[in-house]
Amino acid sequence: MKSAIVIGVGPVDGLGAQLCHRFAAEGLHVEVAGRTKEKLEAVVASIEKAGGSASAVVADATSEADIEALFERTGDSLDLAIYNAGNNTPGRIVDMEAQYFEQSWRVCCFGGFLFGREAVRRMAPRGSGTLLFTGASASLRGRSFFGAFNSSKGALRMLAQAMAKEYAAEGIHVGHMVVDGAIGGEKIKTAFPDYAARLGEEGMISIDGIVDGYAFLYHQPPRAWTFELDVRTSQETW
Repeated sequence: MKSAIVIGVGPVDGLGAQLCHRFAAEGLHVEVAGRTKEKLEAVVASIEKAGGSASAVVADATSEADIEALFERTGDSLDLAIYNAGNNTPGRIVDMEAQYFEQSWRVCCFGGFLFGREAVRRMAPRGSGTLLFTGASASLRGRSFFGAFNSSKGALRMLAQAMAKEYAAEGIHVGHMVVDGAIGGEKIKTAFPDYAARLGEEGMISIDGIVDGYAFLYHQPPRAWTFELDVRTSQETW
């Protein structure tokens, strides 16, 4: 049975969890990884209820030991790895503590390096596999009050692009998904209900639509690989 790892999984109605659901439905055993055991177990339970196969793994994306242990679970069966970790870190540079800026980089970029390295180490000997990174509009442009997030997401994009070029000849498809806007899931509706209400359903990106993009990248043949997809609503100004 082929396996997948998705790290950065939160509530069931969230992007990470729905990525796990999609690929479990396609017959992969999914290692559901994140920081909160209760949320991970809820996702696994919902996958198993739907007839899929999954395991919950508590892991810190910035811990080398955690990431190495996470990938040890899959052995030679790893076919898909998705790095979905990284939260927005707004703030004015002049007011920002060094630790805050560094943590943004550690989660978005350094964690991506650890995750990507371990994925390649397991996929390269077999000569196949797909490694996907979650990006944002911050991956492509700098904005006032988002210097920490812009720089860390931009760095992750450059890492992903370098890996795509470095490992294509070894049969590994590396892709980057730019999610340009608010995701219409539980997170925004719970943490920022007024903002979600202002956007409305049509102003938030469909999780199912985003997941479709990851599935498209995963199923591409080696003679027609895409490095980057970007998704947004019809209302988004860009």
